[in-house]
Amino acid sequence: MEGRRAGTPPLQKPGALAEQLSRGQRVEGIVTKITEFGAFVDIGIGRDGMIHITELSLGSVEKVSDVVQEGQQVVAWIKEINLKKNRISLTLVDPNRKKIRDLSAGMVVKGTVTRLAPYGAFVDIGAEREAMLHVKEMGTEYVKNPSQVVKPGDTIEARILAVDKRRRRIDLTMKPEEPAEPEPAPEPAAAERTPAQQEEEHVPTLMELALREALERQQQKERKARKRKEQAEAGDTEYEELLSRTLELHRQGS
Repeated sequence: MEGRRAGTPPLQKPGALAEQLSRGQRVEGIVTKITEFGAFVDIGIGRDGMIHITELSLGSVEKVSDVVQEGQQVVAWIKEINLKKNRISLTLVDPNRKKIRDLSAGMVVKGTVTRLAPYGAFVDIGAEREAMLHVKEMGTEYVKNPSQVVKPGDTIEARILAVDKRRRRIDLTMKPEEPAEPEPAPEPAAAERTPAQQEEEHVPTLMELALREALERQQQKERKARKRKEQAEAGDTEYEELLSRTLELHRQGS
């Protein structure tokens, strides 16, 4: 058996090299084989890594060959390592992108339009998944086709409309944010309110209502009594004046 040449580093088993890798690590490699479900990449450890078709892009991919070709050099990240099965899973999606769980409605983001669909546009905002800008959210005016507003490669600024963490979906809008409704003026303190305002705000009890009714009835009786007295006094005055004129006429006739 031919011995190892002097100065040549000792050969290492693939498993030993795989142990030096870690999840999220950035690696470079050459695409060695393409299948319907993904691509195999030689990352220099004696065992090819596997990129599943769902890890080739942020968006959906119909054919692996639409993204990579055999012999192509790629930059990937370690997604998972299984030393027992000597299997390494890779991804072309940078794991350092924004996590969907960190996004929320109302955030303003910048992104690049990646592709169009009849119902809207997909936008790369630097998150784990592409965001969706629906055609009805492209402006205040009616838009029939997304290409009337954007095209692939355009850089846009939009606002996150909604985030569905379970479905891993991000919805965007380019419509201006509606102004918030003004908050109602604070109620003045009791010391600042007028007696009339305080009276209006007070909710009377049953006892207070009964006392008010009794007081109103008493006031009505007093008003009627005063009116009868005034009428009686007016009648007495008229009678005295009539009697006085009668006596005066009688004296004059005598």
